[in-house]
Amino acid sequence: MRSVFSIVSAVCLLAVSAVHATDLEKETRWAEQVVDSLLDGEAVYLNDGRADFLAIETASTDAALRRAVVVMHGTGVHPNWPTVVQPLRVGLTESGWHTLAIQMPVLANEAEHAQYAGIYDWIPGRIDAAIAYLRGKGFDRVVLVAHSQGSTMTAYYLSGAHLPVEGFVAVGMSGGIPGGPMDTLSQLPGLKLPVFDLYGSDDLPEVVASAADRASQAAKAGTDYTQQVVAGADHFFDGEEAELLDAVNGWLNQRF
Repeated sequence: MRSVFSIVSAVCLLAVSAVHATDLEKETRWAEQVVDSLLDGEAVYLNDGRADFLAIETASTDAALRRAVVVMHGTGVHPNWPTVVQPLRVGLTESGWHTLAIQMPVLANEAEHAQYAGIYDWIPGRIDAAIAYLRGKGFDRVVLVAHSQGSTMTAYYLSGAHLPVEGFVAVGMSGGIPGGPMDTLSQLPGLKLPVFDLYGSDDLPEVVASAADRASQAAKAGTDYTQQVVAGADHFFDGEEAELLDAVNGWLNQRF
């Protein structure tokens, strides 16, 4: 009986521990697909202190500007995702921004959104590695640009100990989940850097509904916070890619 109990306990422990690690096998599959089909940019591999992960580096049309963005995707996808991520990582280079799109931690496709809280401790290593890589190449201005849950992850990163960056662009950011690492609303007052909160009028309900609360919480930081809504845009800015790029470029170029 004891041996059976031990086996069951071990299985349960393995199941719990699995929720606290990014799905590296899924990341590997994504990386193979992305690299094989990559048309713009160069695949590079960074290390977060636990594992290597894929990044896509795309050079600016004006390297003399020495400014760069780290582009981060949403739930469960990859750094060349065709909506929001790929348009930004390629389009921003035409305005003098060197881009580095990185693979964020992911879970299996069937994972619930709230389960992602269990792998948030993987986030700092990923973003730190990206920032350090760009600083090592001589970029003196680095801005974090993220979509959907990538924005939630970035808010979490910026609310704790982190490497210095110059700004944060959040596209389709919600208020998060109260009481844990995904609690964006409670984290916003601690973000002491310029923040651009961009979303669509037809965005996800949780994004639209939390817009006023995000603005109110961000105002407590006492720093440069701007919120903008793009009329007619959905969560993925499908068909509104030009408006997405114009809005992000406009905010970035006014400040940096």
